[in-house]
Amino acid sequence: MNPIPLENGRYYHIYNRGNNGIDLFYEIENYKHFLRLYEKYIDPVAETYAWCLMKNHFHILVYIKETEEIDITKLEYSSTDKPKIVNASKQFSNLFNAYTLAINKRYKRTGSLFEKNFRRKVVNSETYFQKLVFYIHNNPVHHKFTEHIIEYPWTSYGTVISNKKTKLQREKVIESFNDLENFKYYHTINQNLDEIEDLIIE
Repeated sequence: MNPIPLENGRYYHIYNRGNNGIDLFYEIENYKHFLRLYEKYIDPVAETYAWCLMKNHFHILVYIKETEEIDITKLEYSSTDKPKIVNASKQFSNLFNAYTLAINKRYKRTGSLFEKNFRRKVVNSETYFQKLVFYIHNNPVHHKFTEHIIEYPWTSYGTVISNKKTKLQREKVIESFNDLENFKYYHTINQNLDEIEDLIIE
């Protein structure tokens, strides 16, 4: 069964893992390359609010832009033909395919890298949005990669609390927690994650 395409003007939790649980990232350069490809394929069609790259899976919180918000001059696509309509689902597929090709070439492997059909879940409330931001940033702690959120380099948490230039929707994220201090405090207390428990990838 084919997944429902991503719709414009909606927020989504997008996540997936390596095929049969295999690693997606082998070394630091792999994480950097994924983020470069993400900027190339996804930034034109979506706003990013939170992300986390783990060794064998990832989580991203995005808003799919309305068609009129998309700057098609910045759009990258895999074929030479300009698409008739901008398809966010296709852009994510292009990202994953491009990353797979790069990893397969670099490590002399073949076959799929990601599980087929990336998962997507509509984020339809402010509470869900907040819990999801926490869940994504807390993922390295949840999986015991680190004791403290701030210590793990491959999430958007460090970007939110910094002043460095970014395409991440930092101000909007902070605003959803009222201010930066509340954002930090929210990330220090245990949250009831029942709402998104069914999304947790072990």
